[in-house]
Amino acid sequence: MIDHTIRAFDSDLQELAGKIAEMGRLDGEQIADAIDALVKGDTSLSERVMATDDRIDALQHAIEEKAVATIARRQPMAVDLREIVGALRISNDLERVGDLAENIAKRALLVTETYRINEVILQLQRMVDLVVEQLARVLQSYQHRDIVTALDVWHKDQEIDALNSSLFRELLTYMMEDPRNITFCSHMLFCAKNIERMGDHATNIAETVYYIVEGRQLTEERPKADVTSKKTRPLPS
Repeated sequence: MIDHTIRAFDSDLQELAGKIAEMGRLDGEQIADAIDALVKGDTSLSERVMATDDRIDALQHAIEEKAVATIARRQPMAVDLREIVGALRISNDLERVGDLAENIAKRALLVTETYRINEVILQLQRMVDLVVEQLARVLQSYQHRDIVTALDVWHKDQEIDALNSSLFRELLTYMMEDPRNITFCSHMLFCAKNIERMGDHATNIAETVYYIVEGRQLTEERPKADVTSKKTRPLPS
């Protein structure tokens, strides 16, 4: 009976992990499609991103339902409970990443006819590439319970922040130099902030991986290099 209970619980955890992996895969596709839609002015691609967000939301709801049912049936404690709580936290962060990608897709619909600045697009693409890499690495750290990689992702969030701060200053300069740039640059400010927030959610996941493995929260202050906002997310409790 004990062996059967352990196997059933392991099966529940594997199901949660599989759904998280699928959310991560969809997030990666959604981010790439959103920036492509922005660069190319592709309205059909923007609509596909928004449709994908519904699938991500459905997965997040499924994870919530499975986690609650597992807690009710198995009554886990200690590390087993942390595994389920961690899955809930990570799914919430991945759902928010999907929402942020959808925001960019919506902006892409608004800038199809506006004047574009190629240098800004390239800078935005660099931010996206780094975020996608960070997200993939932190999900790998979750899969393998690898806190070394998780902590590396946590520290590297500063690179995304620095790119966002640099682009923020660049966009302000373009707007001051020529009023014709204001519409395009305003949209890019919002897009850049959405991408920076994706990096924050990857960092949240890194903190959750640390919590699952170590059984305690990170006590260090989160490294930040973003001068565009003073708001920081408190460590999860």
